Amino acid sequence: MLSGNCTQAKDNDENRFFLIVGSYSNGTTSGITVYDFDIRTGDYNFLSDIKEVMEPSYLVVSQDEQTVYSVNETREGGVSAFRFDKATGSLSPVNSQPAEGAHPCYINTDEWNNFIVTANYTGGNISVFPLDTDGKIKPVSMKIDFNTPDSPASHIHTVVFSPDETRLLATDLGKDRIYSFEVKPDAKETFLVAPPESVTQLESGSGPRHLAFHPNGKYLYCINELSGKVAVFTYRDNKLEAIQYIASDTTQTPSRKGSADIHLTSDGRFLYSSNRLRADGIAIFSVNQETGMLTTVGYQSTGVHPRNFIITPNDKFLLCANRNTNNIQIFEIDPATGLLRDTGKEISLRQPVCLKLVRECDCY
Repeated sequence: MLSGNCTQAKDNDENRFFLIVGSYSNGTTSGITVYDFDIRTGDYNFLSDIKEVMEPSYLVVSQDEQTVYSVNETREGGVSAFRFDKATGSLSPVNSQPAEGAHPCYINTDEWNNFIVTANYTGGNISVFPLDTDGKIKPVSMKIDFNTPDSPASHIHTVVFSPDETRLLATDLGKDRIYSFEVKPDAKETFLVAPPESVTQLESGSGPRHLAFHPNGKYLYCINELSGKVAVFTYRDNKLEAIQYIASDTTQTPSRKGSADIHLTSDGRFLYSSNRLRADGIAIFSVNQETGMLTTVGYQSTGVHPRNFIITPNDKFLLCANRNTNNIQIFEIDPATGLLRDTGKEISLRQPVCLKLVRECDCY
């Protein structure tokens, strides 16, 4: 275990990070686990875990890095807050609140540490929670429902802020839509302006799941769970325009497509998307820096049912959480081609599904 002041303990080593992992858990197995991870070598050490949380399938770390928030992906639906001690790499429960939406599957927080927002998959809605100054979660202050008696098919899967934090984008997997909401940073309760400022319709049967902005802020990439495609959009004046659909899952079995997550390297040169249910693995694309469009580079097989994955800030490693093989694989990224090499290093952990990295020292 780490001890003492975190800056001193790491000798200002900017290459050491906390790897925080959310897993499916019923409250008796490890729900959130913390590791020490070296982004130069791919080596890791277990630090701590916490069991007092139900189904923490997605996490977000507060901007001040003092609190970790998780969804509780149950039919009742909830959110939980945990104080994060960077001196020891340990978590302690703060409080929980009902989500007012079934099966919340994604959680995000604004840059001002004023609110958290959840995407409630089965509930078909978004919930907004104000935060106390100490990070404690207050009850839901705003709920935006997308289901109506005439149109009950909404499944909200992600809530992502635009690069300038002025908009919140949400994917509706059930209705093949991306909603964009204006953000009110000084609001006390409502935070989002409803109804949405814009609604972008994707190809029928797409199933938009997760989103990733290019580092230049000009392009948005959407992984579509049901069609197995990546959709590429230009992002200009807070509006989306589709310019490309390209296969992520190339198995040509529509009933078995299950694409999951999407991320770019920090330099924006390569994009990766994970695919499940058949030919489990990660599709690899190069990114045209002038147009934002993608070219297929390769495909890396993984363990079974890859969900969330993360790329280290130095673009050296990609860590992939495989739910059904109970492991996190560590791949090295070729800086010239973007291809992945299995390092043979892996973290054994029951049903990991979400990965977050937080710098250990305060050497910014």
